[in-house]
Amino acid sequence: MPKADFVVTADAGGGGRLDVFLADKLPGLSRAQVQKVIGGGGVRVGSYARKAGYKLKAGDRVAVEYEVPPPEGVLLPEDIPLKVIYQDAEVIVIDKPAGLVVHPGAGHAAGTLANALIHHFPEVALIGCEERPGIVHRLDKDTSGVMVVARTPRAFESLVGQFEKRVVWKTYIGLVWGRVSAPEGKFSWPLGRHPKEGQKISIHARSPKKAETFFQVQRTFADTTLLEIRPVTGRTHQIRVHMAVAGHPIVGDPIYGRKKEPREFPRLFLHAQTLSFIHPGTGERLTFASPLPPDLEAVINAEREQSD
Repeated sequence: MPKADFVVTADAGGGGRLDVFLADKLPGLSRAQVQKVIGGGGVRVGSYARKAGYKLKAGDRVAVEYEVPPPEGVLLPEDIPLKVIYQDAEVIVIDKPAGLVVHPGAGHAAGTLANALIHHFPEVALIGCEERPGIVHRLDKDTSGVMVVARTPRAFESLVGQFEKRVVWKTYIGLVWGRVSAPEGKFSWPLGRHPKEGQKISIHARSPKKAETFFQVQRTFADTTLLEIRPVTGRTHQIRVHMAVAGHPIVGDPIYGRKKEPREFPRLFLHAQTLSFIHPGTGERLTFASPLPPDLEAVINAEREQSD
């Protein structure tokens, strides 16, 4: 980890901001990166940690200890464990854990599935988009379950086409609030970006797109219902928004769920249970399944005990 020491003079830094001084002295770091180093406690003026806007005085001694950031936009391999369900020369099928972001984005520059993929399967770095190597679909950060990744250009093109033509079949298991009266049903509200909150999805979008979600009741508890859910389309947050609009938000959903839930849950109760697609090489339809994770099994057991 690089270290540096500087002495402030009247002509160099005196009377100026700490972050501006260091951005000039450390050409490998941008001012924003310098501010992160300061905020993380990596900078001391004399014996004290100071804020980015601290006004320096002649004679101040500035000590810095920092990590050299990777070039912006470069995806680096990271040894993040992956549970591989199946792999061959064309595809990789994984069981994604909750909490793992699929690809880099706002607030998640590293530590993603994409970083893990190019560590364990370096060849996928050349497949598809540079920041989304081999990735043809995604799951939300807090959604667990089965995903497929392309390992060759042929597989990437085939799988993207299959998702567009809706010949990839997916089923999810979700626990929702309330007792769902109908044994099965379909939601067809078009979805798009929320007109005022751009990070959210809404049925009131200015340019909504078709979205269809089928559901089937698996079990009813005291105040929740376990559903098997099959999205026909693959819109962002589709299941979560459709269930919320229907008056049955997914349990543990921090965005579309209840503001105050009557009891605590470990996370969003949404799990991608099965995934079925046509193999890009053989033309055979393959189906893979991911069992309900232990944390969600524990929730079901608790709901069952409460209902008995």
